Amino acid sequence: MTDVVDSDELLRRMQRARAGAEREARMWRERSEGGQGADDAAVRTVAYEVVVRVLDEILTPGARHDRP
Repeated sequence: MTDVVDSDELLRRMQRARAGAEREARMWRERSEGGQGADDAAVRTVAYEVVVRVLDEILTPGARHDRP
């Protein structure tokens, strides 16, 4: 990655990444509700939820203290 980006573009990219991770977590959560591959889907759900939490902390520091 050799592109130089300003802080606004970096913020937009992180927000898009967070939205994408949230969509993926929702999709995998639905898949984990039984059937074949439910265990793998549950693991992927947790992974995407962690990404969302990390990006939340970067984008809005301290905002998640009252959430589990």
